[in-house]
Amino acid sequence: MSRKREVMNGICKSSVVAVLRGTEAEVLTTARAAIDGGIQAIELTMTVPNAIDILRQLKSECASQSVYIGMGTVMDVHSAVSALQAGADFVVTPHLDMDIIAVSHQYQALVMPGTFTMTEMVTALKAGCEILKLFPADLAGTAHIKNVKGPLPQANIMPTGGVNETNIEHWIQAGAIAVGVGSNLTKAGGDSLDSQKIREYASLLIRKAQQAKLTLSGIR
Repeated sequence: MSRKREVMNGICKSSVVAVLRGTEAEVLTTARAAIDGGIQAIELTMTVPNAIDILRQLKSECASQSVYIGMGTVMDVHSAVSALQAGADFVVTPHLDMDIIAVSHQYQALVMPGTFTMTEMVTALKAGCEILKLFPADLAGTAHIKNVKGPLPQANIMPTGGVNETNIEHWIQAGAIAVGVGSNLTKAGGDSLDSQKIREYASLLIRKAQQAKLTLSGIR
């Protein structure tokens, strides 16, 4: 199995991608707690100070685990290359950028472009993207996935933006392959950024997502 396929399978199995922003300390604390809570895919963002260094650090810490560390909010080819050369397992963009898709494929890496319209999704699929980020998901709503999956049943869609413990099941039941959870994960830790609370919230998200997938499969 290729590394790209392994990463994709890991994201789909975990069902939750932790999207992390904030200070270096906030991101490291949240990432470690999320991983302890069962989240296997961590999306750092280029807006985080020293993002590339943090990527390397987390990759080193998780070397013996089935955890995938990628880079998000990638806005240009230079940032994509920097992340991939530092060992990023995947690249995520907030927009559809064919150059970033192309360079990610040159590195044989999974790339999840930000898409919203049917045209953007079809374009991304034709470019060989296996997972499409639906962003901003809170503006689209769960019905958007159902509507897209009609003509595009092969599309693996990952909504990001506004996903939390109260609606994650609805997104999965609508057909999402996984979801991206950002600020709600960090907020779970409160002002003191309590690792235990973040860990518990991460576990809750995983349980709800996987239960929704079991329900879809007819297993209760």
